[in-house]
Amino acid sequence: MSNTQIDSEITITDKAVKEIKRIMDENKITQEFGLRIGVKGGGCSGLTYTLGFDPETREGDSIIEQEGVRLFVDGKSLFYLSGTQLDFSDGLNGKGFIFNNPNATKSCGCGESFGV
Repeated sequence: MSNTQIDSEITITDKAVKEIKRIMDENKITQEFGLRIGVKGGGCSGLTYTLGFDPETREGDSIIEQEGVRLFVDGKSLFYLSGTQLDFSDGLNGKGFIFNNPNATKSCGCGESFGV
C-alpha cells in the first residue's frame, strides 16, 4: 500500500484537536483510527465535505498527524483541501467542525458545501 506522510497541507486548530480526542474517548475509538476528511460531489455549491473515523488507510492516502490526531486524505480530496484549516465551533451559530478552505470560491449559507 502506498501512502504519503505529509506535514502541513491541512492543519487542525487546538479546539478541533480537543474535540476529535473527546469524540474518540467518548466512543472508545482507538489511536489506530484516523479521521478521514474529504470532498464529494453534491450540495448546493457543487462539492461537500466528508468527515468520519476510519480504521485504516487506503491506497494513495496522505496521512497528516498533529498533536496525536491522524487525518487520512485521499489524493483527489487533497487537491481541493490543500491549505485548509479544520476548526471546531461551539458558539451561538451552531456546533460542529468548520473547514476554512482557501480554495473555495463560493460556499453555501450553511457552510457544508463549496465550489472552486
